[in-house]
Amino acid sequence: MLYRRIGETDVEVSVLGLGGHEYLDDGSSRGFNEDAAKAVTPGYLFDGFGNLQRRDVLAAAFEHGINFLDATIDSEKEALGRNLQEVVPPREVYIQTRPEGMVYSYDPYNAKMAQYDLLRAEVVRALGLLQRDRIDFYNIAPMATAVEHDPDFLLRVAANVRRLKDEDLIRFACADTFSGEAMYLAEIETGVFDAIYINFNFANDCGRDKVLSAAAGRGMAIFAREAFMKGALFTMGADVGIADRDRLARLALKWVLSVPEVTLVMVGVGTRVQLESNVSVLDDLTWNDQDEALLARIRTSLTYQSYAADRARGFGCGAEAQ
Repeated sequence: MLYRRIGETDVEVSVLGLGGHEYLDDGSSRGFNEDAAKAVTPGYLFDGFGNLQRRDVLAAAFEHGINFLDATIDSEKEALGRNLQEVVPPREVYIQTRPEGMVYSYDPYNAKMAQYDLLRAEVVRALGLLQRDRIDFYNIAPMATAVEHDPDFLLRVAANVRRLKDEDLIRFACADTFSGEAMYLAEIETGVFDAIYINFNFANDCGRDKVLSAAAGRGMAIFAREAFMKGALFTMGADVGIADRDRLARLALKWVLSVPEVTLVMVGVGTRVQLESNVSVLDDLTWNDQDEALLARIRTSLTYQSYAADRARGFGCGAEAQ
């Protein structure tokens, strides 16, 4: 495993992180695709999370040196907290999570995150689920509507993050959003965040020019997600006759890790076999002519072209994605 340092600290995270999603038989993520409203309701726990298969995935992750874990909804948090008592990691692990029901579009104008008492109470509640004393990386993910509604929103959130750090309830803060380039840049500008969490892959690379540069310029870590584009990667491959899903996954991971600013890339897997296939990308990270030829072939896919254009518009860089 390769590790990269967080800023000027002594914390080093693995270049592959393990996502917290568990999966239905059709490959879609549990929780959100079972009942979206309940999935983001604080305190609601779906049955069956953290089962034997998930514990085996965690064990494989630890065997391969992965030390960065993400947990999104409460079901994932509770399962992870329980599983870490059952599958004890051989080294320190770092957990990223977010305030339930407060991020993205789950709370109008993300108003709750701007109220310190509510945000602090949510941190404490999450710590109980995770069975931890401190959250390593707290993911703050507002939408642009929050700033449009309250021009001082980010100042309030930044002050709240500083207080959470001062109370040692969180160690690092991670900037996130689904509102694109301008919102990421505004979050970075506050100076309170230690990392960004961003959708970043070879069909969605608009953030590379300004956002990644701005974050790296401040010494921030860059965590990339959606390397597999929520499964669209495999549709792109099928479009052009590439049936080897493991090869496609490794290509996607290799591309992301070839970007110098990237600290780590998240992987979402349902089995040990899938994880070990992903980890094998680390055997050779040198981008070569074969990789480039395969990527060029994928880029002829209509699915790729539609996906890339849609993500470019959504991020705010028009049709500039390459």
